[in-house]
Amino acid sequence: MQEEHPPLRALAEEIAGCARCPRLAAYLAEGRQRHPDYWGHPVPGYGDPGARLVILGLAPGFHGANRHGRVFCGDDSGRWLWSALHELGLCSHPRAADWYSPLVLRGVYVSNAVRCAPPQNRPVAAELAACRAFLRRELSLLPEARVVLALGHLAHNTFLRLRGQRLSGFAFRHGAAHEVDGGPPLMVDSYHPSRQNTHTGRLTWEMWLSALRAAAQAAGMGH
Repeated sequence: MQEEHPPLRALAEEIAGCARCPRLAAYLAEGRQRHPDYWGHPVPGYGDPGARLVILGLAPGFHGANRHGRVFCGDDSGRWLWSALHELGLCSHPRAADWYSPLVLRGVYVSNAVRCAPPQNRPVAAELAACRAFLRRELSLLPEARVVLALGHLAHNTFLRLRGQRLSGFAFRHGAAHEVDGGPPLMVDSYHPSRQNTHTGRLTWEMWLSALRAAAQAAGMGH
């Protein structure tokens, strides 16, 4: 398990108890009825309280993080994430099959733009806006963060809106690096390691590892 950090733990408990978005709350409640063994609640971020790199995804997968209660856990996206971080020496294990799997991140914190698994994996604008306050507070508790790696266009836009930036000034492009006012000062873009991208070849393993390595190097971790 990761090092305990009381303020992050308190925020995680608040996130897990959130029900401010009616559509998402109803969807999770219905999911808990169908799958009583699933976590079925909003999923907090996870990682090193001293993180220099923050990885920002979109939302929990219904049969992944929503099942296990840990970000990027138990699905293909997680296998790509943890395997790459392990290869770069930033993660203790190459897989996280469930909540109980030992997993320690080194200099990395992983979060999502939306904390609830949304229907069809598509959060609406109001849900993205409602969750930004959690990300703002999370980042305030990660004072060493230097780089945000945005996984996909919605994560990219979420961070820019959080910092009050005009979206038109920062075009999303895999591998692009953007200087952003308000800190963390740098955002690096990557395609999300979803099956839609990895199985079609839009995101190859080499592209993915390169983006992670570039973000880690920009954060001063030298990998």
